[in-house]
Amino acid sequence: MDAPREALIEVNFNEAKFDLETIFYAQYQRVSRVIAGVIRDPARAEELAVEVFLKWSRNPKAQGEKSSGWLYRTAVRVGLNELRHQTRRSRFEGLFAFLVSGPTRRPATPEDVRAANEEQEKVRLVLSVMKKRHAELLILHSHGFSYDEVASTLDLNPASVGTLLSRALQAFRKAYIERYGQE
Repeated sequence: MDAPREALIEVNFNEAKFDLETIFYAQYQRVSRVIAGVIRDPARAEELAVEVFLKWSRNPKAQGEKSSGWLYRTAVRVGLNELRHQTRRSRFEGLFAFLVSGPTRRPATPEDVRAANEEQEKVRLVLSVMKKRHAELLILHSHGFSYDEVASTLDLNPASVGTLLSRALQAFRKAYIERYGQE
């Protein structure tokens, strides 16, 4: 019988360079969570995570020592692309008065939940119009990635991650204020 799936979590990409199944089981949950954190739709995030692994399997340059970073960088980009797609779709449908509200939520405490949902939508919209690098930095950092993990994922110098995150936060604040004003 094969080793339990949990044992596959600690995969060394150098040893399992081209074993899609092993790397998929080791990294799928985290890649899916990263995407879900961006788009807030776990089911769609799972679909997009599979696409990330298919892209990885078809790209020999992505396989090898830096596979982990490539997977997370691609996951963030796929999530941002999906977010942009959703934004464009909402705008387009709004022009024709086809209001598609997406997944409907029934809040337990209406005012607090409504305000929180509106704020999340504002943040997602601002992230979708920011420079890709800034959005990637903010998303990875918000998902608890350490500076070293962010540096590895985005192929950056670890010493510069703090400065780049600071700039990304400033860009986010500026874009947020331009769009929504001081609140």
